[in-house]
Amino acid sequence: MLYIIGLGLADERDISVKGLEIVKRAERVYLEAYTAVLLVDKDVLEAYYGRSIIIADRETVESRSDSILAGADKVDVAFLVVGDPFSATTHADLALRCRQNSPPIPTRTLPNASILTAVGATGLSLYSFGQTVSMVFYEENWRPDSWYPKVKENADLGLHTLILLDIKVKEPNLKALERGKYVFDPPRFMTAAQCAEQMLETEETRAASEEGKSTGVSGKERLAVGVARLGSEGEKIVAGTLEELAQQDLGKPLHSLVLCGWKMHEMEWEFVRDFAVDREKFDEIWKRDYAGKGVQ
Repeated sequence: MLYIIGLGLADERDISVKGLEIVKRAERVYLEAYTAVLLVDKDVLEAYYGRSIIIADRETVESRSDSILAGADKVDVAFLVVGDPFSATTHADLALRCRQNSPPIPTRTLPNASILTAVGATGLSLYSFGQTVSMVFYEENWRPDSWYPKVKENADLGLHTLILLDIKVKEPNLKALERGKYVFDPPRFMTAAQCAEQMLETEETRAASEEGKSTGVSGKERLAVGVARLGSEGEKIVAGTLEELAQQDLGKPLHSLVLCGWKMHEMEWEFVRDFAVDREKFDEIWKRDYAGKGVQ
């Protein structure tokens, strides 16, 4: 059987007891290491689990999954995922390949904490979130804003938007590839501040365009919450305007950002305001643009 096991968000101790039992007896143990990362290194996991771990990068999972599934119809194989197994479509695809295999490979999923639920630590109601979006690193000649219409759809409904931030792990250096060399760039993890900066830039770009595509959904005074290392002892939560968050250093990865919807309830506001960079300013904007618009 292929076991797809969620590891939670922080360290080696977040795996479930049931998951750990499977890891200890599995024939092979893989760790998916590109959609998210834990706050501890592979050797820490190996020491705690008492097992050697095979790192599965993007190429392995998406292009060479046969090596992971080999023999999984006869022995147990554990595939470890940071967070919850089905928070990323990649893992649903792996389960589908098991079904389509001849003969089919039995699968079992063990869930765990995910950023999709852990973000409730901000005090924002999970019932009031719209669709989740991803933010990639802007490059010199590539600054995609496909996230903007989705954020606007959420904003029009008054819903919060969870924004998952880009991770670059084991990415080939394009200039080296042009010279026929296969060299990897150092890992990069987008910060909440970088995300806020890019959102502000896109709003300004749209406002300056002839089509007038700006709607103000990511303007300077939109309230947002930046989070880092949720679920760990060193988690950090900071609230404020997008302009303020663009100046905040939340420390080590991983970061995410939430853009607050205008239906933010008074109870949510009371909870979130304790994380505000400038509480007086936060309260002023909430009372002006958000108060009384949520469900009472």
